Amino acid sequence: MRLKSLALALSTAGLLAAAPAASASAAAPNEEPWPPGNCQSGTFCAWPNWAPPNTGPTETPSLVTTGAWAGSAPTKQFYNYTSANVEVEYHHTWQNGSTVITHCATPGGNIFYLQVIVTKVNWHGSC
Repeated sequence: MRLKSLALALSTAGLLAAAPAASASAAAPNEEPWPPGNCQSGTFCAWPNWAPPNTGPTETPSLVTTGAWAGSAPTKQFYNYTSANVEVEYHHTWQNGSTVITHCATPGGNIFYLQVIVTKVNWHGSC
């Protein structure tokens, strides 16, 4: 019985090794869980509300930038429509105080589960 298990494991490993590698290219924006909506290519955008899945946001963004930015933008959803990583600093106020967090936004979209205030955006090759 052990020989059958070993033979099956080796056979499976051989098939996996021979299979073509998966593509490393990023998913097309319209195939992402949080697509860019009305964010233009080459920009980082943030919106104060969540958009319906698969469509992306259509409301006016609270933040649109092509470079370093500082200010105050209410945010629940963002899209990094660039090829660079973007370092995003944001604040969230809890009942007992405020938290400052830095997030590395790789190209693509994502959401914050709570309303946050984005205060800084910096471009980085890797963060």
